[in-house]
Amino acid sequence: MNLITPFQNRTRIAYFSMEIAIHPEIPTCAGGLGVLAGDTARSCADLELPVVFVSLVSRAGYFRQRFDPEGRQVEEPDTWDPASWCTPMDAMIAVRIEQRLVWIRPWLYVHSSDHGHMIPVLLLDTDLPQNAPEDRTITHFLYGGDETYRLKQEIVLGIGGLRLLRALGLTVETHHLNEGHAALLLLELLDRSATRGDGKPQYDTAYVRSCCVFTTHTPVESGHDRFSYELVQRLLTDFIPLDIIKQFGGNDQLNMTRLALNLAGFVNGVARRHAETTAHLFPGYPIHAITNGVHPQTWTHPAFAELYSRRFPHWRHEPEQLVRVLQFSEDDLWRCHEAAKQNLIEEIERRVGKTLSSSVPIIGFARRMTGYKRPTLLFQDLARLATIAERCSFQVVVAGKAHPRDAEGKAAIEAIHAIARQLEGKVSCVFLPNYDMRIAKALVSGCDIWLNTPLPPLEASGTSGMKAALNGVLNLSILDGWWIEACIEGVTGWGIDRPGDDEHEHAQALYRKLSDVVLPLYYDEPGQWRRMMKQSIAHIASYFNSQRMMRRYASEAYLR
Repeated sequence: MNLITPFQNRTRIAYFSMEIAIHPEIPTCAGGLGVLAGDTARSCADLELPVVFVSLVSRAGYFRQRFDPEGRQVEEPDTWDPASWCTPMDAMIAVRIEQRLVWIRPWLYVHSSDHGHMIPVLLLDTDLPQNAPEDRTITHFLYGGDETYRLKQEIVLGIGGLRLLRALGLTVETHHLNEGHAALLLLELLDRSATRGDGKPQYDTAYVRSCCVFTTHTPVESGHDRFSYELVQRLLTDFIPLDIIKQFGGNDQLNMTRLALNLAGFVNGVARRHAETTAHLFPGYPIHAITNGVHPQTWTHPAFAELYSRRFPHWRHEPEQLVRVLQFSEDDLWRCHEAAKQNLIEEIERRVGKTLSSSVPIIGFARRMTGYKRPTLLFQDLARLATIAERCSFQVVVAGKAHPRDAEGKAAIEAIHAIARQLEGKVSCVFLPNYDMRIAKALVSGCDIWLNTPLPPLEASGTSGMKAALNGVLNLSILDGWWIEACIEGVTGWGIDRPGDDEHEHAQALYRKLSDVVLPLYYDEPGQWRRMMKQSIAHIASYFNSQRMMRRYASEAYLR
């Protein structure tokens, strides 16, 4: 039997994403976009939604991160063998790039839910003997190379991915683009829709819009992929006419976000505030809001999962049942938290040889290291930080990668290492290398306070704080992204709310909240802290999960 046969009659939706976190041992993910795609796949399996996922094989991964003695990031290839986890499929298609045929073969990874429902994930690969040497590496490096390399990858993902679905006999009715990297599939669909008579082809834009969903994540104009039309013409020599591409992708450059906005029938942001920001950035387009969620089973520590299962056997499938955690005893929750915290402490000791205290609160901060995330905001005033720690001691654990070409992000990593040395003896500060799914799960379940300090309104959604809430960890965050929807001050956590974008003001607000509210509560009112843990789970975990998110996509976007 053909490997794809079991999915042919029950797959109606294709989800395209440049990256996807499907397993900790498969490094086809760089950050939040890929983790979201992975959680989406896991929830589709749980809910038995008829979805196939399409991504790149990324044989060399994103990169493996280590630090030199000064704390500078060093990038190394993070290679993996697809044959260890996936099955090569007996199907190939070709796309023409720079007048050469580039052959693409998919690897099949099958994710199975607890109850046995399977979801196919196709990882596209150009490392084939039929291809020229320079084309065999197109699918090697996630977000690697220059503009030309990136466009080649997006041709493979969008055009190649769409052609492979047809070659495999999958009847797709809805195409969901997770960000704009696969937007060329819209032009491929447009080309397929054309009626060609004696005159110019007539393109059926209504058809394309009827079968395409676009989820945008980037809330700043500069963050959207753009390619010069000279490059587009050089790589796509026999594709749809350039004047048609310009009609939908922009006159000056091919803007992949504008292409998707113009040809997708349903467009959404990933939080209510993000939808408003996107509508302001791209006026005239109707932007819906479907706030992100996280997969409950994946991100819940085993101790909490066992506690939930004793009372609510179906909480994984129906996480809305977690609202009833309010009935739990604070002692039960605290025992689970102690187990998760001890696991984190052991993981830190194993990875970097530093031992943290289980009796001192741990502040966790882990995300992509880049400017707008402001990873050094907590450390803006070291004297103030040390003074706070004298009265109420705390520990800090940081993790995250900077893109190899992000000088600002790499400088922040080096600065945090220097700061950790300066704070030695005053505040224990640890930077964990090579942030991945395993570290993420240990951090979001084992710390006491989850910190997020983006520059508003540049946080599209953010999901790490949702994962923390599944484990009773309390959020302390700038009011942006998803946290605007979830923050009930003093109930589910705390907001850092200062108008404008003045970094000094935000830092001072953070210090005041830490010194006057958060840390005194931890030490002086442990009962109230534990009640807040219950409230965080009940109000956040019961709603900000990918089961709810996918039910909304199914009813609002897929079944239009």
